[in-house]
Amino acid sequence: MDKINIRPIARIQSDFPTKFGIPRQSGLVEELRATIIFEPEFRNPDTLRGIEDFSHLWLIWYFSEAVRDDWSPTVRPPRLGGNTRMGVFATRSPFRPNSLGLSCVRLLGTEVTEKLGTVIHIGGADLMDGTPIFDIKPYIPYSDCHPHALGGFTDTAGDFLLEVNFPTALLQLLPHEKQQAAIGVLSHDPRPSYQHQPGRIYGMQFAGYDIRFTVTENVLTVCSVQKV
Repeated sequence: MDKINIRPIARIQSDFPTKFGIPRQSGLVEELRATIIFEPEFRNPDTLRGIEDFSHLWLIWYFSEAVRDDWSPTVRPPRLGGNTRMGVFATRSPFRPNSLGLSCVRLLGTEVTEKLGTVIHIGGADLMDGTPIFDIKPYIPYSDCHPHALGGFTDTAGDFLLEVNFPTALLQLLPHEKQQAAIGVLSHDPRPSYQHQPGRIYGMQFAGYDIRFTVTENVLTVCSVQKV
């Protein structure tokens, strides 16, 4: 077998220090902001020449917190409530033979910094802080966009959006520019698909804050917000 060499070219800087709460797909919460920081050997500005002519990017990255020695041919997608098994290659589950992720994100711009070289600011990313990125490719509408594509079980699984009750006094504890992103993340029900216990208090770390909440039927209510 040929030897395959693959190494991170960059890492993500995001508001999620843990996996809990990260949207299950990219682009679901457009208000989320993140930054791609290149490894020192890849901080050549020529690598990004022309990139700002594109609106979206593909990221190929590593499920660094979901690596296992074994794998299963079937998984339980959260979109199906965590109760139905589907073939691993018919899902985007992190538990795969090779722990690779694929995300389409919005390009917000590049910035030249003194310490980190040129960085890329993106929107709608579904990556945990520090996630290794293996490659970046431009999203090309004429070939990547398929308006009549079928979505398999995702087309019929229903919408899991929750109504978010975020008391104003608690919401204002978050930085203004993070408030709508937090509401968006909570609306997509960050709870694991197998943990839907009425009255249970859940905690999510986001943007340096610990957000506690409960869920009753389809309403999520924030109980407390504390700076970590």
